[in-house]
Amino acid sequence: VLGLGIPAGMISAYWENSLLDRSVLLLAAMGISVPSFVLGAISVWIFSHHWHLLPPALWEGPRYMILPAFALGAGFAGYVARLTRTTVLDVLASDYIRTARAKGLTEPVIMFKHVLKNSIYPIVSVMGPLTAGLVTGSFVIEYIFSIPGMGRFFITAVTNRDYPLIMGVTLVYAVLIVMANTVVDMVYGWLDPRVTLK
Repeated sequence: VLGLGIPAGMISAYWENSLLDRSVLLLAAMGISVPSFVLGAISVWIFSHHWHLLPPALWEGPRYMILPAFALGAGFAGYVARLTRTTVLDVLASDYIRTARAKGLTEPVIMFKHVLKNSIYPIVSVMGPLTAGLVTGSFVIEYIFSIPGMGRFFITAVTNRDYPLIMGVTLVYAVLIVMANTVVDMVYGWLDPRVTLK
């Protein structure tokens, strides 16, 4: 999600109002708008049944991870790309960026040392909710792609009215989400010394 969303957002902001910018915004909007289960079904139909490039289901090797990861992460990557674009545009309009350009710094140095460093804080702050969305979104993805994971067990437990298993899986997911939010808070405090952890 971060590996695709942050570079896409930075490229989109750097070439603002260009064809590349509009293309990134369009793809991000499509990723956000289309539900993961619809995107999963469409990707299986295109890449597995039509082009025969990737396996449609199960979990037997690295190639089997591509379609589920794409279906689950496309929407979140689109959200990160749009957020990154907005924050990068704000930073690019700052006085210290104009000063850096006046000093003769190269654009890669400005983008990666100054712009990315100062625009990463809003992205880090939303990683907690995004992690919760990824964890809960895996329920349907595991079921669609026949992946033997906790999400599939949870859906089976709901279908069979297995209440102890439902409570157990819910507790595990809750602990994972709390841990993810704690890690995000610690990373935010490490990136920004003004934030104190108590």
